[in-house]
Amino acid sequence: MGLFDSLKRQAEAAIKREVSQGINKAVNNAVQPVGKGKNHTETFTFTALPRSVAELQVLPEASLDSAFKTTALTLAALCNYEHNPEATIEMLDYLKGPGEVSGFEKQFIKEHLGSEGYKARSFFEGATPRNGYQPDTPYRITVIENPYSFDNENWATLYVQSGGADNPRPMKLRKKPSTGQWFLVEIQCLADIRVPAEEDPWA
Repeated sequence: MGLFDSLKRQAEAAIKREVSQGINKAVNNAVQPVGKGKNHTETFTFTALPRSVAELQVLPEASLDSAFKTTALTLAALCNYEHNPEATIEMLDYLKGPGEVSGFEKQFIKEHLGSEGYKARSFFEGATPRNGYQPDTPYRITVIENPYSFDNENWATLYVQSGGADNPRPMKLRKKPSTGQWFLVEIQCLADIRVPAEEDPWA
């Protein structure tokens, strides 16, 4: 009976390993088009991050004539949330164009950045868990396009890479044909990332 139980446990362990490997392979295949085999990336440099709508509007990217520019500005604006939530929402309203930040979105941003402002900074070059997500200056952020980013006319899903995550995170945008501008639709990149080293008891 002991031998049978041992063989049974070995068989169950082997099955679990196969299932786990299959799941990991499926996940890797799903995210592979992002950052690998992509069409191209665009990198933006800011000498300072905007603290108000007025400061955001004078930046060259504020023309919003590409989805890449709008994505970069969204992350630049979100970095201000830990300093001034109200001014940040005003900047996001500008980036939403015909739309505005809904009550649900305000709550979502508060929950994800209210005590974890480092999440927004983590998308800028040089920001890692080891340095508390303090980016290099000038501030540089790279926006990633994959082969499916512009599959639907006047819509785009672009990606940004956090220094605390393994895979790029998405941002959804929409083009207004009458002006040729791209506006923010949905911030999808604020899921949890690795905590800063100073907050990690296992670091």
